[in-house]
Amino acid sequence: MNTDNLNIQIKTFFGLEPVLAEEIQKLGGKNVEIKTRAVNCEGDLGFLYKINYSARTAVKILVPVYEFTAFNEQKFYDRLLRFGWDQYINVNQSFAIDATVHSERFTHSQFMTLKMKDAIADFFRDKYGKRPNVDPKNPDIKFNLHIDRNFVTISLDSSGDPLFKRGYRKEQGEAPINEVLAAGMLHLAGWDGKGNFLDPMCGSGTILIEAAMIAMELPAQIFRKKFAFQNWSNYDEDLFQKIKEFRINRVKEFTGKIVGYDIDARMLNAARINIEAAEMEEVIEVKKQNFFESKKEHFPLLIVFNPPYDERISIDDDDFYKKIGDTFKTHYPNTLAWLISSDLEAVKKIGLRPSRKIKLYNGKLETRFLQYEMYEGSKKSKFEK
Repeated sequence: MNTDNLNIQIKTFFGLEPVLAEEIQKLGGKNVEIKTRAVNCEGDLGFLYKINYSARTAVKILVPVYEFTAFNEQKFYDRLLRFGWDQYINVNQSFAIDATVHSERFTHSQFMTLKMKDAIADFFRDKYGKRPNVDPKNPDIKFNLHIDRNFVTISLDSSGDPLFKRGYRKEQGEAPINEVLAAGMLHLAGWDGKGNFLDPMCGSGTILIEAAMIAMELPAQIFRKKFAFQNWSNYDEDLFQKIKEFRINRVKEFTGKIVGYDIDARMLNAARINIEAAEMEEVIEVKKQNFFESKKEHFPLLIVFNPPYDERISIDDDDFYKKIGDTFKTHYPNTLAWLISSDLEAVKKIGLRPSRKIKLYNGKLETRFLQYEMYEGSKKSKFEK
């Protein structure tokens, strides 16, 4: 592997591609190119370590190592058998394969994964008389198989566990928001740690913690213990330590307020446990408060939230969303607010015209991330763009 100029593919969620591309450019990526649910770029080994450690909107980071075309399963197996797998894994290591297949010719991703496992096992048996073990839960080396029609790409997964597993979430609610999606929403909303922040229905606290990490410039994976690239034969521990130190030395003090409200005592307890795990007790304040009975306390203020699912609320959605709009209009003048919802009919009851609508997915749910601008008197406002 030429570690001076790696082709790198960074996976993300639909709608966050431009945010990720901007992140990658700021971190020093070259030839950044936006794809669907992914961003491609070039960089060296140190850059690969840096984006794994720092990129907030990356889900996993792949390095393609082998590409070919195959028109049937035998050709697929034969090409894999000829590949030099011992450049990337030795017989004493374990491996796993993630597969994505978009092909009329190869229809079953599970079957293609088995064929690839067979080819790797046979390659090692033929050459060394023994084979590496398969370990789907905790492998040393993770491969990614992608088939698009007849085109096959084999990549090394440099991340291991998906990068939304930050390591601070100990508790979660009924409808938790993914950490990468939360970070992406905050980027889209323009949160940069200047001013004050409110999540008025904070649940288990993910948006609050991501907001605090952005405000302090804490690396996204500061709590992560392990990356897959640490098991690669070319792993440079000194280089990774230097990159971590450099990123940690950029951490800054935050002087604003980050506040979360919720009416559910269980959720507030979960939020406090997660905030403590993230070592953010002095940065984030959570309190039992009904948003509909609240008033704006901090100026300037950005609001971002994921309204809870109706399992947690004993009122119908129409009334609920109407109350959100009434609270915005009555108690939050000169405020920029964003919310994410999959109920596109119910959000109309807010009674305000959103100034921006962004299509995102929360898991498999199609949602809209909506911006509302509340003005007091004149429309001249520091939030107006």
